Amino acid sequence: MKLARAIHFDESDTRVFAKPARTGEWCIAGGFEFSNFGEGDLVGKTRQAFANGWLGVETFGRVTFVAVTRIEDAEREALIEGLSQHFVDIYGAPSIEAARGVAQAEIDEMIDLCEEFDPNTVLTVARELTEAGVKEAFRAIEGQTADLGQFAVHGDMDE
Repeated sequence: MKLARAIHFDESDTRVFAKPARTGEWCIAGGFEFSNFGEGDLVGKTRQAFANGWLGVETFGRVTFVAVTRIEDAEREALIEGLSQHFVDIYGAPSIEAARGVAQAEIDEMIDLCEEFDPNTVLTVARELTEAGVKEAFRAIEGQTADLGQFAVHGDMDE
């Protein structure tokens, strides 16, 4: 079973999102956050979160890129419980039990999305507001085998 974790290539998420996700935390699309939004609600950092932010399921912050990786059943269950509590605390669900089905559906939808990709595949999300509501599109960037030459600085120590 696979899910996605937040990754950062630079510090830009700390500037473009009101609350950035933590590197390495589990993420879902999180489009439900914008279900009652109209164009007037989508300004500034909220627009950026709407346009291309994944939702971290631990900090409930946003991130631009996620990477597919394996997840264990116990981790999945903990995420469902945490998301259920978030639905109670933030969205007014009457109880964790009442919120559990929706939380499980959100986590499982992301697991289904990730299943078709190899580990280390980077995913992006793009959203738009339509007459029918929020429309999400996903893009995959295949992981590549890292080569030390990509990161090492080569030069002459005598210069």
